[in-house]
Amino acid sequence: MLGKIYNWLIEKSKHPYAVWYLGAIAFLESSVSFLPPDPMLIPMVVANRSKAWFLAFVTTMSSAAGGILGYAIGFYLFDVIGIPILKTYGLLPELAAFQNWFHKWGVWAIILKGFTPIPFKLVTITCGAIKFSFWSFLGASILSRGVRFFVEAFLLWKFGPKLNNIIQKNIMLMFVGFLVALVVGVWMLKYL
Repeated sequence: MLGKIYNWLIEKSKHPYAVWYLGAIAFLESSVSFLPPDPMLIPMVVANRSKAWFLAFVTTMSSAAGGILGYAIGFYLFDVIGIPILKTYGLLPELAAFQNWFHKWGVWAIILKGFTPIPFKLVTITCGAIKFSFWSFLGASILSRGVRFFVEAFLLWKFGPKLNNIIQKNIMLMFVGFLVALVVGVWMLKYL
């Protein structure tokens, strides 16, 4: 299963419409999907370092736009869609504690969560559900996602030729590692 997902992402990263696929994956990851944009962003930047900043920008803006959808799900459709998503992650029992955490830390919670492997859709839906300030949410989302994707793009732009061999030899291991970090992040969110 992981191999099929990985191969699909790599295949799409070479497609003539790869930028559109990257944007769609970044959008969906922030609202409803499990697929992170990083496995597509990495080979696309390595293959064409001159587009590193453009690709980071597309990923950032698409992720922020997807975050708006996640926020809307939480704000308007929490009972219909938001609760089933939180149930899927096993987070419904911890919703009150999660909401308090957002009330206490505010924008910083969004910024920190934007860097972690915890699915960003959990942040976006929860912010909408607790009626967190939309403009603060949007600004923090753009900042956190932008820093994440631009740092990735910078590292690949700067060290791309050196990293290319390492990435090509270990991309499946890196992808599995990312998914393990994702599961651990969700577990931490649930039990800590």
